Amino acid sequence: MEVYLIRHTTPLLTPGLIYGRSEVLLTENFAQEWEVAKQNLPAGFDLVYSSPALRCTELAKQITRDFQTDDQLAELNFGEWEGKTWDTVDQVQLQLWMDDFVNVCVPGGESMQEMFERVKEFWQELPTNPDQKIAIVTHAGVIRLVLALLKQIPLASVFEIKVGYGEVIKVEI
Repeated sequence: MEVYLIRHTTPLLTPGLIYGRSEVLLTENFAQEWEVAKQNLPAGFDLVYSSPALRCTELAKQITRDFQTDDQLAELNFGEWEGKTWDTVDQVQLQLWMDDFVNVCVPGGESMQEMFERVKEFWQELPTNPDQKIAIVTHAGVIRLVLALLKQIPLASVFEIKVGYGEVIKVEI
């Protein structure tokens, strides 16, 4: 089975914005970024999954109109920090989270461990037909966690995995 992990294209952001679950617009370069991503994809897929975020579903629509959204593919829930900037959140809480983001929950949000559990559950529920080609349009955080699961990388090291906007990563199961 071939699985193509596809990160959404570049969002239009205020520098330092915390936007895990927040809806953000895409830049005017969407069409060009899609053309680049498309070169790394096969002609067709048996299944296409997408995070429910607009920045992902817009890309999934380019692949096929027949895609499924799944909440388990959402980015980290930053809770009370959503829509704020890193310099405006409580700096003591931020430092606690930075020191142990794997286990510490963002106020009103989730920890990396909690996110990992839902991503792992999604991954384990994927169909296992060896001839299938599956596309998953999602976020860098989700892709990092899938790769951490497959390569047995500790969650504390997931930010070492670099995933660019519009990047396609193929994994074979």
